[in-house]
This record gives sequence, C-alpha cells and structure tokens, in this order.
Amino acid sequence: MSVSRARWEERLFAVVRPLVVVALALITLVPFLYMLLLSVKPIDALLLEPGSLWVSAQDFTVSTYRDVLRSADAGGQGFLRFLLNSGLVSLGTVALTLLASVPGAYAVSRLRFFGRRQVSALFLAVYLFPATLLAVPLFVIFARLGLSSSLVGLAVVYVAQTVPVSVYMLKNYLVTVPVSVEEAAALDGCTRLRAVREVVLPLAVPSLMATGLYVFMIAWNEFLFALLFLAADPQRWTVSLGLAQLADGVEVPKTVLMAGSVVLTIPVVLLFFAAERLLAEGLTGGADKG
Repeated sequence: MSVSRARWEERLFAVVRPLVVVALALITLVPFLYMLLLSVKPIDALLLEPGSLWVSAQDFTVSTYRDVLRSADAGGQGFLRFLLNSGLVSLGTVALTLLASVPGAYAVSRLRFFGRRQVSALFLAVYLFPATLLAVPLFVIFARLGLSSSLVGLAVVYVAQTVPVSVYMLKNYLVTVPVSVEEAAALDGCTRLRAVREVVLPLAVPSLMATGLYVFMIAWNEFLFALLFLAADPQRWTVSLGLAQLADGVEVPKTVLMAGSVVLTIPVVLLFFAAERLLAEGLTGGADKG
C-alpha cells in the first residue's frame, strides 16, 4: 500500500510541479512583459487600440526611453541622474551595511557574553519597527546635522534600517562555519582578526553576496525616506522618486511611465542574475576551502 501510494504521489508531483512552475512564471513575467510592450509603443497607437498588446514594426519606438533618460533641462524626465543617485546610495548602503554587520554577526555567532541570545533577537526586533515610527526622529536628527538633503545622509538612514536584518542573516550562516577552521588557523599563528579575514570571510562569500543583494534591493526601491529627505532637491532624487513623479503627472503619457518602470526594474534584474552566478561560484569556492 505504501509503495503504491508513493508511486501515486510521484506521478501527481510530476504533473503538478510543471503546472506550478508555469503558473508562477506567468504571474511573474506577464506584468513585466506587458509593461515592456507598452513602453515601446507610441501613445497614439495605444489610444487607437488600447486593448492590443502586439507592437508592430512600424509602431515600435524607443523615443519613450529617450524622453525618460534625457535631462530635465533638455525636456526629458532626468532618469539618468536619478539612476546615478540611486546607484550611489544603494552601493554605499551595501558597503556600509556589510562593514557594520560582519563584526556584529561574528560577535553574536562566535563570542560568548552575557545576553548574547537576547542581543541576537533584539537585532531582528529592531527591524520589525515600522519605518513611519522612525521617519520623523531620523529627519529631525539629520536636519540638525545638515544631512537632510544629502545622499550620504540617506545612505546612513538606510544603513540604520538594514543592519539589524543583515546581522541576523549573516549570523545564521556564520554559525554553520565550523569553529575548527578558526582553531586550525590559530595553530598556524593567525590572530582572531586575521582568521576572520582570511578564513571565515572567504567561506561566508555566499552569505555576504545574498545579504548585499538584499540590502541593495531595499535601498534601490525605498521611497518613504527618499521622499522625506530629498523632496526639496530634485537634483538628488532617486529613481523611485522620479517614478512617483511620472505616476502623478497628468500630462505624462502612460507609455513614458512604463518606460520609467522598466528603467527602474532592469538594473535590479540584471544584478540578480549576475549575483546568482557569482553566488554559485562562492558556494563552490566555500566548499573547496572547507
């Protein structure tokens, strides 16, 4: 009976698995494909046939992307500057977050001190605070420091948001790294700091990359603090603020709005695929080192 039931389950999963994969792929890809098709369609063709998704060769245009990326002084939407601002803020947030999270995660996972378990839980609890609760105090503090309209100040705010969850994520990986590798490094004359730098961190490359990608996506897509800190200076807007401006503009064609959405999405998608390959290499390298 158990053998026949196992075969029945295998046959069921063989049928259900591809259906689930196809359904998830459609849910994920169809909205993006719709957005992409609208972004290369002229507004007059869209108004004539609003229900048509197909873009003919004669209707195909990239003028919407030129309009989105062109500077505001030249009559465009200035997304090229917004992309640069978002890239600087996101990469700076990743660097500062990892710089602060690695020592914290190592301390929580390796060192023995009073309240270690409570401190670990506290990191995650801080992340659960709603952003709106911290928005006003952070804005007042950074305004007094003169960083209220600064990309550096915005990156520091993001670091305060991402460090708790980054410490929690890295800690969960570092506890799986055997202590014996550090003990072996100590027998070879390595100090604790050198062992962390030359032994632990190379083994933790997959976790560092996954955490860095997660932090990058948070900083890239964040809107509330960007609006609060940068609304007064359009030259420092991030791409999420620029997209919100397009969405609120009555005179902006929806095709241009779709082009802006594609411009916002593609860098993260490309980074994810690049990081996926590097993540696989990091896993293999960590296994070899182990």
